[in-house]
Amino acid sequence: MTTAPSDHTPSTTRLDIRDLSKSFGSHLLWKNLTFSVRPRQMIALTGPSGSGKSTLLNCIGLLEKPDSGVIEVNGRDITRYRSRATRLFREKTLGYLFQDYALIDNATIEENLNVALLHRSAQARKTAISQALQQVGLADREKEPVYQLSGGEQQRVALARLIAKTPAIILADEPTGALDHDNADMVIHTLRDMAEHGGVVIIATHSDHVAESCDSTIQL
Repeated sequence: MTTAPSDHTPSTTRLDIRDLSKSFGSHLLWKNLTFSVRPRQMIALTGPSGSGKSTLLNCIGLLEKPDSGVIEVNGRDITRYRSRATRLFREKTLGYLFQDYALIDNATIEENLNVALLHRSAQARKTAISQALQQVGLADREKEPVYQLSGGEQQRVALARLIAKTPAIILADEPTGALDHDNADMVIHTLRDMAEHGGVVIIATHSDHVAESCDSTIQL
């Protein structure tokens, strides 16, 4: 049985994908895909709709399984993780940023951020949430329900959740697709800052602007 380590930390985490293949029926998405991402790198996954960008993120996030190949994090093949190891890996190592924000509408901002921090003490959660909301311009608004926020403010909550968690691996699926230029730039800046603090950042995007902001691009 392969077990997850107790934690992966930014600045020490590396991701290696080797000979990864995935298809749906007769439709081949990618075959023998191989690349590596090191700490402080931000890479873009590009390609037309249906090329498998989101599917690749889901495979790295252990939401889907590849047909074959290896996904290693610090030398451990995470595709072999069982349920408990998978849960710990998602809780402690992964952070997600989605185009639809993936927030709980009838919960407060604070409650949405708490969901990502359940493995921490109450005081640690409180401090991380306060600092994250300050960073995205939502200080002192933690008791507001999410459904009352604008789309741009909801994206800021999603960013704050990511900042508060400080994951070693950040997976972002079209994070700027529905945003205006200013909010899109804020997302890019935040992801870049997380990379510079040691994170591994992988962004699936159709945006040339996002791709040009990354260290490298993988065309699917």
